[in-house]
Amino acid sequence: MLSRHNEELAAAFEYLALPLLNPLYNLARWLTGNKADADDLVQETYLKSLKAFSSFQPGTNFRAWMYQILRNTFLSSRTSLRAKLSVPLDGDEGGPERAIARETPETILIACSNRALVRSAIEKLPIHLREVILLCDMEEMSYREIADILSIPIGTVMSRLSRARQAISKELRKAVGSIPRKSTDYAKQVLSPREYQRQIQ
Repeated sequence: MLSRHNEELAAAFEYLALPLLNPLYNLARWLTGNKADADDLVQETYLKSLKAFSSFQPGTNFRAWMYQILRNTFLSSRTSLRAKLSVPLDGDEGGPERAIARETPETILIACSNRALVRSAIEKLPIHLREVILLCDMEEMSYREIADILSIPIGTVMSRLSRARQAISKELRKAVGSIPRKSTDYAKQVLSPREYQRQIQ
């Protein structure tokens, strides 16, 4: 039988963690590439986070904490991938000036309206770029949250995000041919995060 303290911890964990189940599964599905592995990854993430919940500091970012556990669990099951991601990448510290792309996957998506192409382009990204664009554009996380989850500087987050968007843009241009630049206001061209997520699911 659980002690009253453990019951309170379990109830608090359930209250905080259950709303994150679907978004965590979405990320797991993108990372693993298949439903069975995503199910296993999410289940292991919840088991680990429940066991470690007593060490979670109230008032800190619980969502980022859960995503960090999921990512670390994913990487620990792929030791060669963890080693690869621990090696600094050339040009990874590009800084804020490289993080702004005039042409993004979202603007190209407006033109080509083909979710299969977008999904394929994202899946072709290396993990270190894919996870950044998923956390930013799908999960709507701040650069600070992403930096905390991935244990990298904010400048690296911005640089990787820029590189991911450029890679997707290049892949989509190859698939659909030359897409003319729009002259309308940028804000009118970009899908909202909710619309973007719906398109690529």
